[in-house]
Amino acid sequence: MHDSGKLNLLSFTGKMKILHFSWIAFFITFFVWFNHAPLLGSIAESLGLTKSEIKTLLILNVALTIPARIIVGMLTDKFGPRITYAALLFFASIPCFMFALSSNFMEAAISRFLLGFIGAGFVIGIRMVSEWFPANELGTAEGIYGGWGNFGSAAAAMLLPTLAIVFGGEDGWRYAVGLTGAICLVFSFIWYKNVTDTPKGSTYFKPKKIGGLEVTSKSDFVFLLVMKIPMYAALALLTWKLSPAGVSMLSDAVALGIYIALAAIFIYDCYSAYDVNREIFDKPVPEVHQYKFKQVAVLNVLYFATFGSELAVVSMLPLFFADVFELDMVYAGLLASAYAFMNLMSRPGGGWISDRFGRKKTLLILTAGLAVGYALMSMIDSTWSLILAVLTAMACSFFVQAGEGAVFAVVPLIKRRLTGQIAGMTGAYGNVGAVFYLTILSMVSYEIFFSVIACTAVLGFIALLFLEEPKGHMAEVKEDGTVELIEVS
Repeated sequence: MHDSGKLNLLSFTGKMKILHFSWIAFFITFFVWFNHAPLLGSIAESLGLTKSEIKTLLILNVALTIPARIIVGMLTDKFGPRITYAALLFFASIPCFMFALSSNFMEAAISRFLLGFIGAGFVIGIRMVSEWFPANELGTAEGIYGGWGNFGSAAAAMLLPTLAIVFGGEDGWRYAVGLTGAICLVFSFIWYKNVTDTPKGSTYFKPKKIGGLEVTSKSDFVFLLVMKIPMYAALALLTWKLSPAGVSMLSDAVALGIYIALAAIFIYDCYSAYDVNREIFDKPVPEVHQYKFKQVAVLNVLYFATFGSELAVVSMLPLFFADVFELDMVYAGLLASAYAFMNLMSRPGGGWISDRFGRKKTLLILTAGLAVGYALMSMIDSTWSLILAVLTAMACSFFVQAGEGAVFAVVPLIKRRLTGQIAGMTGAYGNVGAVFYLTILSMVSYEIFFSVIACTAVLGFIALLFLEEPKGHMAEVKEDGTVELIEVS
């Protein structure tokens, strides 16, 4: 038995080498994904963007990540994290260079939309880390992976404005963004040469079929289809936002075409899920191989409230501080980065607490703190001292990010060979949350925006009451047909 939570972070061999390479890969994806946020002022000036076009870029940036996390989760389970992460980093550098070279809103919007795909990188590392660490260290390891990687958005907020100034001129932002793409491209090769999917002698368990998440009962199959609906609804909401009813980026005819395409893809997605799970309608799954889909559903709801709100708040917090306290954008951006800065400790902290004190109890406490934190943020106005406002944002972000760490301490303990897909669906729900919250933000005041997040956190707390503490073992079938029991508690 390993000593829970005692990970030697200064080690660069074995499982720790994999952990370090994984969080660096994730860090780079977030560094690229949020390379526009701290440079929005310069980008808007350079391309002549309106306020509504800037808000549209923010929403477009998180849209494609919803289907991308599902697809990348499937590819990771099928082909392994080594190839999948290398390919993602390689191909995602292309829209990054496109964004750096864009000359108008439409070019910027298309490249920003495509860059949403890089936000799916997170899912790959969740599976990689789960292959290398035992159950009693998994929350801490996944928390370090998630927290240090997530810090990429804060690093972008801190470094890129300075880099843009160093490069100089009105094109400084282009060089800064282009540099993030170059880093992404180079690391794809470094990753591929330095990692393996599993420790030597271990089996990499793959799903029986690719194309949909396996479930183990008829009622869970229905539940799975219901849980797919919000993901398509978020994409429909985004389409509405871009149609003449919103910012008029799409014509009515194009919007209608997208609605029809989304409906067709949803029907096909449901059929694919049926195809993968056809056997459960003929004969029951042996109890040893069963898992409860409600575990996945509860984590989806929690990630909607935690990561969804983090994505939305990271995008809008510099503007919030600038508007409420009349600060210049560079200073406001630095203050706002304190929210994402908390990731370094909060997310690993959430995973560590989860390893030590139990998965469910930890999530209940953190979700309650989340609701209170956002309720307090809804009260911030110009009568507050700036220091108190920043401290409130940081305190709130601790519960948000520790909650994310605690969610992904549970994900790999549900069904090992489906970890990529479960992480993909849960991760996608984070982006559904981001699209929902950013759309709300575009229609209401800051006060109502934070209050809405607090209300969804309360719903998350209620959903948590249905979560079952993972314990005992999960059974996985090896390629030779024998069954291996993997410890989950």
